[in-house]
Amino acid sequence: MKLRLTGNSIRLRLLRSEVMRFVETGRLDEKVHFAAGDEAFFIYALEHEPGLADVQVRYKSSEVVVVLSRAIALSWAGTEQTGVYATVEAGTHGSLSVVVEKDFACLDLSDADNEDTFPNPELGAVC
Repeated sequence: MKLRLTGNSIRLRLLRSEVMRFVETGRLDEKVHFAAGDEAFFIYALEHEPGLADVQVRYKSSEVVVVLSRAIALSWAGTEQTGVYATVEAGTHGSLSVVVEKDFACLDLSDADNEDTFPNPELGAVC
């Protein structure tokens, strides 16, 4: 799973196998270590749970979790829908743009980067 943070936005991109694992287990996470100390890490995760009405972002020390409703997660994973797009209120800091997308193959067809990606819907398109 890839993470991209830009301004007040968070974007997660998942490979095919990650989407399958996310649907099956309810959670997908990555841990990044920044230094040798045991406390120098950051976890980013994607979860789904039943009963949610909106996309949520939960933050606690060293972890940020994007949470989708189970219905939205299953619909997105089981169709050709590219992504889930939402805006989450951040109080006096405005709002946070949240994007969860399938990771599509690069159009240059480089094999290493395209392994386990979704077929790019733009492949073969005429400009």
